[in-house]
Amino acid sequence: MSGLVKPHGSDQLKPLLLSGQALQEELKRAETLPKVTLQSREVGDLIMLGIGGFTPLDGFMGKADWRGVCDDMRMTSGLFWPIPVTLSVSEEQAATLSEGADVALIAGETGEVMGSMTITEKYQIDKAHECQQVFKTTDVDHPGVKMVMDQGEVNLSGPVKVFSQGGFPAQYPGIYMTPEETRAYFDEKGWSTVAAFQTRNPMHRSHEYLTKIAIEICDGVMVHSLLGKLKAGDIPADVRQEAIGTLLDNYFVDNTVVQSGYPLDMRYAGPREALLHALFRQNYGCSHLIVGRDHAGVGDYYGPFDAHHIFDEIPADALQTVPLKIDWTFWCNRCATMASMRTCPHGGDDRVLVSGTKLRKALSEGGEVEDNFSRPEVLEILRAYYAGLSDEDNVEVTLSGHSAT
Repeated sequence: MSGLVKPHGSDQLKPLLLSGQALQEELKRAETLPKVTLQSREVGDLIMLGIGGFTPLDGFMGKADWRGVCDDMRMTSGLFWPIPVTLSVSEEQAATLSEGADVALIAGETGEVMGSMTITEKYQIDKAHECQQVFKTTDVDHPGVKMVMDQGEVNLSGPVKVFSQGGFPAQYPGIYMTPEETRAYFDEKGWSTVAAFQTRNPMHRSHEYLTKIAIEICDGVMVHSLLGKLKAGDIPADVRQEAIGTLLDNYFVDNTVVQSGYPLDMRYAGPREALLHALFRQNYGCSHLIVGRDHAGVGDYYGPFDAHHIFDEIPADALQTVPLKIDWTFWCNRCATMASMRTCPHGGDDRVLVSGTKLRKALSEGGEVEDNFSRPEVLEILRAYYAGLSDEDNVEVTLSGHSAT
């Protein structure tokens, strides 16, 4: 019997992905349905619904749930949920669709039929209100705010049937894993306490240190990388996966850590996204989420430890997955080791502060990287990537702001 945490709001995972005869029948039926084109973020959300990553949701949220999630992080059922999961269309397309009708869901970038949905509600939202509640800003320079503001004017809600996981399984074999697969992996290893390390960056020494702290506490760690879209200037997922795999192979004990990935786009919602990260990691079987400095942040929109504090503000029963809150970490020359504000008594002159922003800027400009900033094998991969970029690409990297994870 598994000793892992239960899925969120349910005794078992609730994947909505069809297979076999049911899938073939639905694909054929979808050919006759009106088509709704999904943006990249919506495709990732649909795949998560399909694989059970968003258990126990059965589809895209209606207006009452949207409002409850924005204002109170609760759906009308009472289920804790920190960020709306919605699907939007233009007013013109919404006028052609009826409540109660079925539609086919099409990936905008590939044209693939990703699923179908029965429309239960059409509704308009206050986008600025959603942005203020979720992102704590309405500044369109914030990439998450821009994502919401660029959505269609009308949201469609209803239960979905999911046909595909997109290109993720083929593009990231052995890394892309479903919640069912990670749970089976953890059970096979005999792990009952598992910490997730969320990352959208290659792992530098600070990330390595955070992960090894968690290994000391838990049975194992899942380095769980975002495989969906990021903003301009971020390092592509295939490069990140190569760098992470090299680090794990060379600097971690076997059977203490697993490299994995998930299909969402980054929302850059800071504290709220940290809660979402904990929620779906519960579905993946993780009992803990490593939360370091500026988790899921961007620029200067959030304080460095706002994502720590928000876990203290939610009800005790909201999530089973709990945060491992870790202070700012760095290399200390006097300690001659990685340390944190809680363990190192020395001053700033002795500390090599590590951040993804600083690393990307140095590499994109061909600058030197301090010895204790990142492992040499990782730097070799990243230098090769940056050497292949155009001058225009490097300008984008230099100008884009970043957080630690």
